[in-house]
Amino acid sequence: MIKRLMIGAAVSALMVSGAMAQSSTAPAGSTASPPAAAQTSGGHAQFVASQKPDQWLATKFKGTDVLGADNQKIGDISDILFDKAGKIEAYVVSVGGFLGMGAKEVAMAPSSFESVPGDNGGAPKLKTSMTKEQLTNAQAFARYDEPKPAATTGAGGAGGGLGSRPAGANR
Repeated sequence: MIKRLMIGAAVSALMVSGAMAQSSTAPAGSTASPPAAAQTSGGHAQFVASQKPDQWLATKFKGTDVLGADNQKIGDISDILFDKAGKIEAYVVSVGGFLGMGAKEVAMAPSSFESVPGDNGGAPKLKTSMTKEQLTNAQAFARYDEPKPAATTGAGGAGGGLGSRPAGANR
C-alpha cells in the first residue's frame, strides 16, 4: 500500500516539476535551483539527485493499503492511471477477492484519498470516505485494450491480390 502511495507522490512530484519547468524565470530573491526531471526549451535535461521525504516512488506505492471510512482495510492500490502529460488521473484500487483471485478494480481520483500514517510507524496508508460495499458496487475499471489488426487468412477470395490472375487468363 505504501508502495502505491509513494508511486503517486513521485508521479505527482514529477508532474509538478514539469509544470514549474515551463516558467522561464525564478521569482525575485529565489535561491531555488531549476525544477528537476524536466526538459528545458534549450533541450538540456535536468536531473533529480535524490528523493525527498515527501516524495514517493511508484515501485513502493503499488500495494499501498486503502482504508475505508471505518479505518479498516478495504483494498490496495494495484495501478496508477496518468495522462501523456504525466498528470495522475486515478488510483486503481483492487477490492475484494482472496489472494488476488476474484478481486475487482475500481479507479478513483487522487482527491478521493488522504494519506494517513501507518500503524506503529509503518508505511503510510490511503484513506477514503467510501466503504468496502460502496467500492464493491462501484463500476469496475476497464483497462484500454488496443485494437487488434484485422487477421488475414491468405486464402484468396475475389482475386486481385499479388500473383492472381482472372479466370481464363493466358499463362
